[in-house]
Amino acid sequence: MKYVSYLFGGLSTIAAAVYLVIYLYRWEWQRAVICGVLLLAVEGFLVCVLLLGRMGRLERRIADADTRVEEVKRRLEHSREQSAGHPFRWLGADGGGGGGVDGGGRTYVFVPILMVTGAALSGIAWVIQRIAAVTVRPGAERRLAGRLAPLAAPAGGIRSGSFQAGDRPAVPPARPLRVLLAGVGSAAAVALLVFGVSTLADATETREEARPDAAATTVVFEVEVHGTSSDTARELAARDLWEQCRRATSTENPGAGLSRLTPGVYAGVIRPALSDHDVMRLRGCLSDAVANRATAKVLGDGQAARPH
Repeated sequence: MKYVSYLFGGLSTIAAAVYLVIYLYRWEWQRAVICGVLLLAVEGFLVCVLLLGRMGRLERRIADADTRVEEVKRRLEHSREQSAGHPFRWLGADGGGGGGVDGGGRTYVFVPILMVTGAALSGIAWVIQRIAAVTVRPGAERRLAGRLAPLAAPAGGIRSGSFQAGDRPAVPPARPLRVLLAGVGSAAAVALLVFGVSTLADATETREEARPDAAATTVVFEVEVHGTSSDTARELAARDLWEQCRRATSTENPGAGLSRLTPGVYAGVIRPALSDHDVMRLRGCLSDAVANRATAKVLGDGQAARPH
């Protein structure tokens, strides 16, 4: 379930980011804002899933640790209860057989047992140490000698003619292929970033551009108002959209008229003609439908040629 959540969140994040850039490129600001909010929501979801997973693992570890602590505590309490009544029972007057002998006379058994146990443990430790020395020392010394070989003096000594100080560099040489690949990758990443920023800046620029050699720009769009089919409501929505969107271009267009072609279909004419970038901004604004309950669909656009 965790990996499914990560997969869903990752795909949603990629889709929201891609459409955010697309809507910014098309100058469809309302949709871009929605995609940006969705992107933030998905990122918050992924962060919450990650934090909940980490918190769940911490809770399980704390629970396991508490369980182990309680188990050890129960064992200690149980052992204390067993040994609390008769510590060293075999030293008591009634322990270990041979009743009738006082406890003070039986303490002589304790010291020899400790001495024999200590001698036995020392012997076992010596045997283990000898076995480890015989089996481990050759391999360990061979690996250590291999590591220290670059630091050893040459066979003929430092003053021999066969030794040169530059034969053994103090610092291992760098790997040129790895450095080259890292440099190429970094340069490609920087170039890709600059290209993306430049492309997005050009797509969302607001500076005035040169107008084309045309008499006017014509945009035909269709308007629908949700909840009503009244021609009056559609015409009011169309004019509202047109007045808002014609001012969204980077150049002034005082001569911008709107005429009705068929019910719900309108044609806007702007004089003088708009540049290609301004036409894209106008189409994006109309498609974004910022009017109340109104949606617009751009059917086409074009440049009207000058009369000869």
